[in-house]
This record gives sequence, structure tokens and C-alpha cells, in this order.
Amino acid sequence: MAYRGQSLAGRVALVTGAAGGLGHAFCLALGRAGASVVLAGRTAASLEAAVVALEQQGCTAMAAPLDVTRPESVADAFARAQGAFGVVDIVVANAGIAVTRPALELSHDDWLRVLDVNLTGSWLVCREAASRLVAAGQPGSIIAVSSILAQRVAAQVLPYAVSKAGLEHMVRALALEWARHGIRVNALAPGYVETPLNHSFFQSEAGKAVQRRIPSRRIGKAEDLLGALLLLASDASAHMTGSTLVVDGGHLQSAL
Repeated sequence: MAYRGQSLAGRVALVTGAAGGLGHAFCLALGRAGASVVLAGRTAASLEAAVVALEQQGCTAMAAPLDVTRPESVADAFARAQGAFGVVDIVVANAGIAVTRPALELSHDDWLRVLDVNLTGSWLVCREAASRLVAAGQPGSIIAVSSILAQRVAAQVLPYAVSKAGLEHMVRALALEWARHGIRVNALAPGYVETPLNHSFFQSEAGKAVQRRIPSRRIGKAEDLLGALLLLASDASAHMTGSTLVVDGGHLQSAL
């Protein structure tokens, strides 16, 4: 295979949780690098609006509504993507949710809901992608979006932290099994990243206290993650699998 660096020309990328926040930034970066991008998520109207925004930037994109917790929905989204652009050979498993509540106040449903989306949903997406790549005899790159909370803990987000720790172990297990098929599986672990949903918090005194614990003394931005994303998606990381790339301004190295 000819080395193409970080060019994604001719590739097909599917991103879950694509309509907003990090997902939209990931889609735009992949599209600008040359990939045809499939925006996958639960809200069709938001996905279609995001597709228009990408097309205005010169990207090739389509929407594929899906619920990552339903195997038939995942299969349908991949089938639609394959029918439009060909076999998906880059996957960014980005869909995730959190419940913020003390552990003693968590309900059984809280626990199951977070694990179902963050861990089981990622597994279903990875499995569908790999099944189609193996059937087509094609290599591919799967990127699971983890978190620094896979490697350290924070209060009141127990199921989220557990799901991300499980996700990183799943990445290593799948990398071991699927390397023989030319399918690479890696994780991207952001630290705290500013989004429209948390912007006001990071302007508060509590948010500023969080920033003071980060060695870089700032919250990450979506664009801080894009270099690592393109590395993992492209031939530039052709000999990387089972790895986790942490992008957190040194937060993992700091005291709690």
C-alpha cells in the first residue's frame, strides 16, 4: 500500500454523535482531509443541518440516522453509507452520554443507560464496521473516543468513567484480534474540552479552579484534538493499533 500521510482522499468515514460538539469538528476535519463523511446520530434534522454546513465547506457528506444501542439501526446506517460511498473504512465511535449524580443516588437505569450507549453502543459500531471490512477484504481504522476519566476518576460520574475504562480495554482486545485483517483499532482520549454546553461552567469560579489543575492552564478546544484524530485515521499511523492518544494539556500528570 502506498504511503499517503494524512491524506484521506478516497476514504469513507463514519462518525457517530456527529451532529454537534466534537462530532461536528471531527466530521469537518475528515472531510477537509479528503474523506467522504457519513454523519451518524439520533436526530435527523440536526444531522441534515450539519451536512449542509460541511457541504458549504467543500466536503462530501451525507446523514445516516442511527441509534447505537440498536444493532439493526447500526447495520442500516452502515448499509446506507456503503450504498452511497462504498465500504466505510474509517470509523469514529464518538457517541456518548453521562449522568452526573453521586454513586449512592444512581439508579439501575442510570447505570444501564450510560453503559449501553458508551460501551455497548461503541462495540456494536466497531463490530459492524469490522464485519463489512473483512467481507470486502479491506483494511480500515477504527477510533473510539475515550476520556482521561478512563485512567483517573472524578466525583459523581461513576458509570461514565467505568464505561470509558471498559472502552479502552475493548480497543486493545479488538486491536489484537483484528490486526490480521488490517483493521487498526485505537482510542483518542480528550481531557476537558470546551463546548457550547460547558462554556459557562468554565467561566465560573469552579471552572477556573479546574483550569488551574491543568498544567497547560487552559481547557482544550475541539481543534486541539484534530491532529491526533487525523493521525489515527490515516496512513501516518499505519503501524499503530491498540493505542490510546491522550490530548489533555498534561491533566493526567497533575494531582487530583
